Amino acid sequence: MAYNRENKWKRIAEIQDIVLEYKKKDVPQKIIFEKYIRDKYHISYSCFNEYLGVPAKAQLKELQDKREDEERKQLNLFE
Repeated sequence: MAYNRENKWKRIAEIQDIVLEYKKKDVPQKIIFEKYIRDKYHISYSCFNEYLGVPAKAQLKELQDKREDEERKQLNLFE
């Protein structure tokens, strides 16, 4: 379980990267889940399939941009 949204998106992005890596080698998705995902991340196959449809990297970028904007606003308050 992720502690916050950022950790969740990082976890999903990591899983997606693993899948992309093995898909290039023509490994079936079910095998990727059984050999590389299930035991390490402790998720079900349906959750795994759900994660593959999530735009995690875009969500991470959005959170990062939001955090940078907030930091700039805070720095402007002290100047």
